[in-house]
Amino acid sequence: MRVARGTLLRNLAGSIGVLCTVAGLAFGLPALDRALPAQRPAGDGPYPVGGGVTVTPPPGARLDVTLTRPSDHRGTAVFLVGSVRYVVVVTPFDGSLADATSRLRRKITGVRGHEITGKEFPIRTTGGLDGLQGSYAAPGRAGRYLVFRAGDVAIEVTAAGSAPALRAALGAIEASTRTIAYRGGTA
Repeated sequence: MRVARGTLLRNLAGSIGVLCTVAGLAFGLPALDRALPAQRPAGDGPYPVGGGVTVTPPPGARLDVTLTRPSDHRGTAVFLVGSVRYVVVVTPFDGSLADATSRLRRKITGVRGHEITGKEFPIRTTGGLDGLQGSYAAPGRAGRYLVFRAGDVAIEVTAAGSAPALRAALGAIEASTRTIAYRGGTA
């Protein structure tokens, strides 16, 4: 059976086109991903974390776009304040503030070398959310945690870095946490 020369050339051209497309996807997309910055300025206004929760980031904070995941019912916002990692996590939750705080303490102490230090203290946002705050430590790192309950969500906040870096950033982070607001879920 003879195949026309034109058919062979069309098949060859199509095959080369498919090969170029696959190569472009295999090498071009990862190169583009590496070229895009993982962090960008967080901005000045309220940032929508998710689940109806907003927070105004500290001045000069950077948003880690690789770890930040906002959605209608939950969300995570990861900010960098200097070298301090400041994280706000919103999850659906129907327990009490004490239950939510116990859950976050278990998450913290579940990481090898992390331990809760000191006492917990009540905290209140400027919008009227009541919560609890405490501190934790790990080798070479210091941390703060806060927990709030609002509507059908728990709001967990952690800030961690070297002790000197955390001390330097703490005023701006505390001012930011006071801006956490719950506007209600979208469900």
